[in-house]
Amino acid sequence: MRLNLTGVFVDDQQKALRFYTETLGFRVKHNIPLGEYAWITVVSEEAPEGTELLLEPDAHPAVPPFMKALVEDGIPANSFAVDDVAAEHERLVAKGVRFVQPPTDLGTVITAVFDDTCGNLIQIVEQKG
Repeated sequence: MRLNLTGVFVDDQQKALRFYTETLGFRVKHNIPLGEYAWITVVSEEAPEGTELLLEPDAHPAVPPFMKALVEDGIPANSFAVDDVAAEHERLVAKGVRFVQPPTDLGTVITAVFDDTCGNLIQIVEQKG
């Protein structure tokens, strides 16, 4: 068994698509219109056949309050691996990304957390050693 798909709820799929591709650098894997919404997945440029991230609409009534509570409590909705958190932080800040937690050494990992502009906090993680 292996991971194939994971998702993040977003308040605007098209805005999320722009952010996750143009700002973060992911590549579109699927963009299939389904009426009011679409089945939109993105993948890492480094692993185009790897796990897909679904940009899922927050249309269910339970989702917006849940997303808001996570953000208010500082809990990331997802976590992405990077080779160098400091370099990624610098690259994203230069693109206008707002970080709510700067690069922080937690012993075995270095993390940082940013606002994805679509209703979520996202953590980036560098494994040490």
